[in-house]
Amino acid sequence: MNRRSGLAALLAALSPLLLAGASPAEAQSRGRPSQQPPAQQAPPPSQGQEKTFPLGASWSAVLLNGKPVSDRRATFQVDTNLRGTGFSGCNTFSAAAYPLRQQGFAVGPLALTKRNCDKGVMEFERAFLLALRGARNFDIVDGRLVIKGAAGEVRFDRGI
Repeated sequence: MNRRSGLAALLAALSPLLLAGASPAEAQSRGRPSQQPPAQQAPPPSQGQEKTFPLGASWSAVLLNGKPVSDRRATFQVDTNLRGTGFSGCNTFSAAAYPLRQQGFAVGPLALTKRNCDKGVMEFERAFLLALRGARNFDIVDGRLVIKGAAGEVRFDRGI
């Protein structure tokens, strides 16, 4: 008899949880108020269609924080294993790179070679790598890859 009373106590304790999965009408018909929050409306569809990050494509930087990158060569590519690699003006680099939902983008810690170049190249490289590392979003605008973040914006043309 002790087992049955223990089972009855357990069912009594669990019944509000079991009823929480019921629809509001079912919960009220059983004499219990609904445990579910009121239904919220789905967010309105976005104006533009969400874009897919172009994995495996090679990109060459053309603008860094609004300034042309014509005299510097900087590249970027994200492969299907989500590994970002490229050349930053003086050194080569690699990092985990994650395209996220709603055109989000994240870049992990960078690993790079340790070549030394002249001061102007090193300043460009630092700004370029900071912009990549601080990336939060990506977009494809007129065939160009745009990576934006707190540390700046880089625009890329499709590479060879």
